[in-house]
Amino acid sequence: MSKKGYISRYLLIIKKLKAKPYTSYEELKNYIENQIEFLQMLDDQLSVGLSLRTLQRDIKEISNNFGIDIEYSRSGKGYHIIQSETENMNFQRMMEAFDLFNSLNLTQDLSPFIDLEKRKPQGTENLYGLLHAIKNKFLIKFDYQKFWDDDISQRIAEPYAMKEFKNRWYLMAKDKKDWKIKSFALDRLSNLEITSKTFIYPENFHIEEHYRYCFGIIDPNKEELEDIVLSFDPIEGKYIKTLPLHSSQHILIDNEQELRIKLKLFVTYDLVMELLSHGYNLKVLQPESLIEEIRSVHEKAFKQYS
Repeated sequence: MSKKGYISRYLLIIKKLKAKPYTSYEELKNYIENQIEFLQMLDDQLSVGLSLRTLQRDIKEISNNFGIDIEYSRSGKGYHIIQSETENMNFQRMMEAFDLFNSLNLTQDLSPFIDLEKRKPQGTENLYGLLHAIKNKFLIKFDYQKFWDDDISQRIAEPYAMKEFKNRWYLMAKDKKDWKIKSFALDRLSNLEITSKTFIYPENFHIEEHYRYCFGIIDPNKEELEDIVLSFDPIEGKYIKTLPLHSSQHILIDNEQELRIKLKLFVTYDLVMELLSHGYNLKVLQPESLIEEIRSVHEKAFKQYS
């Protein structure tokens, strides 16, 4: 069997256990065999069947390759996945990528009917190296060029965490230049060098806490935490309900006239740009400072066409 066949079987096992925890060996075996036609599209040399010995080997490989632990529960009379909340999010992303990959892989003949966004990976070639440096607390060196600066600067930094925002990846690191924690876009980062020098990871830095009340990648500077109230028209409101702007989103009114929500956030450039993207479908109701900022931007935009 090819590696693609093995990995596809691993992911099918994970998928089944995610859909139905405490799945018995017989249920897993029947599920894999029912999926054989799908698997053979990926690997025509694939053999049918899932023995108990093979399942045990697969469970070990799933743990080694994907970091997902599967155990048999006597009380539940079946296999189940052991996950933390963070691991669950990683799992969801992995399954999403797996479904997308296989859908495209199996429908190559349908390419005239599939229109993908024409975008290239944004600096992802350094992801593995950076994660290795973060995990092992190695200092890193790299060249960095800001969008608004033609000069390339050399940086030495302590890498703390990675963050994704709008299809771009960012490195959170303490810059040795001024000892401030900054975000570095991976697509602006080059010539990465992982040194052998180590650093002490700060006990008071937690990526989720750092961005708990932020929208996007920009850190709050001197901004104060605000209660933000937004009113969307009913059509736009349906999108906002299915894809919330932020985890703090709370619905105040939901009727045929509007969807009104409340957020608790710092008002940063990223947030303002997101709100402006909703155009006339959105009205800011609170706070007054944000109302004035949005109004000012709209007025400047209007003058461009006067």
